[in-house]
Amino acid sequence: MRALTEVVVIGAGPYGLSIAAHLRQRGIAHRIFGIPMLNWRIRMPQGMLLKSDGFASNLSDPEEVLTLGEFCRQRGIRYADDGVPVAIEDFIAYGEAFQRRFVPEVEARSVVGLSHAGDRFAVQLDDGEIVSAGKIVVAVGVSDFAWLPAPLSNLPEEFLTHSSQHAAMDVFRGREVAVVGSGSSAIDIAALLHEKGASVRLIARRSKLAFHAPPEPGGRTLHDRLRAPSTGIGPGWRSLFYTQAPLLFRLLPESKRLHIVATASGPAGGWFMMDRVVGRFPVMEGYAPQSAEIRDGRIYLRLAGSDGSGSDVSADHVIAATGYKVDLRRLKFLDDRLRAAIRSVANSPILSSGFEASVPGLYFVGPAASNTFGPLLRFVYGAEFTTPRVIRHLTMGTARRPTQARPALAAR
Repeated sequence: MRALTEVVVIGAGPYGLSIAAHLRQRGIAHRIFGIPMLNWRIRMPQGMLLKSDGFASNLSDPEEVLTLGEFCRQRGIRYADDGVPVAIEDFIAYGEAFQRRFVPEVEARSVVGLSHAGDRFAVQLDDGEIVSAGKIVVAVGVSDFAWLPAPLSNLPEEFLTHSSQHAAMDVFRGREVAVVGSGSSAIDIAALLHEKGASVRLIARRSKLAFHAPPEPGGRTLHDRLRAPSTGIGPGWRSLFYTQAPLLFRLLPESKRLHIVATASGPAGGWFMMDRVVGRFPVMEGYAPQSAEIRDGRIYLRLAGSDGSGSDVSADHVIAATGYKVDLRRLKFLDDRLRAAIRSVANSPILSSGFEASVPGLYFVGPAASNTFGPLLRFVYGAEFTTPRVIRHLTMGTARRPTQARPALAAR
């Protein structure tokens, strides 16, 4: 006999935990599957600093009592709403504390199958259990959507990996590593590899690496704030529109939305990384891989320069920090018939104003919703907009149960 529940949340990162916390507070029968903050722990480099400011790194707390700032205050961790970079280890600890307090029911199991029949979904777990649910929230983050450019896509992992496959950089100590990319992941990984004793070369398509501007001593002036308003995803009037009006963004022409999501917030490192990169190791700016081959136990890249020049480099290993592209075909747990029933554009789900896909009861949040709602959904900051809207839709006509008592946040 299949277990029954009203809502299943797939994923236990910032979006999944935020939604489950609100479901629990409202007494809605649900189950959430995933290891809390897993992608942040195993798919992002240890020692990394978040580009997002502290005030923009909160999970959606149904009681509005456990912000990142409050967590840091309780633990004696240095914090400021802006100007003080957030260490990834502190953010992970915050997410885990949030989970213990608001979502103790997380089940550390993986969803391996999702199908739809009638008005119910069948969720198959890795231990064989099948759960029947009326509604599904897919909150998988970006881990399934790692993207490799064509010249690098068919090489063996012994020689080439995506940046999402690495957390500990010290495994490359003493080896020659080429990092491909221009964004914060490439910059962070190259710096951390160098500091862990690897011989690093950064290969960047941009003609010059970009870094965000450091905070102004004494804060931003009124002129600066008027010229480029501060937002949770960076300064600027466009960013203000993206953060304050995602529902209006959804109404833009499809081609315009796709272009903005693909190009907004161009690749750039955090201001705090410049001194750890510039002059520390070789950086080849304005070059992109055109082909690659394995010879004599090494990987050789043929590069094309933006000025028409060419160059060859070799390394023991290449890490491609080449970003992510949402693609429903990469979600292996989706049943073929269900995937085919989801209306999509560029293999990304088309969503209603309540984050619902064309299959009734199926919701996508986080980066998978960015082509509908804009760049905001690529950031943790988007959880504050997403959660109440999804909850309103999930709770329409859904029976409630008595709210469970919540365990207190234990100090450690």
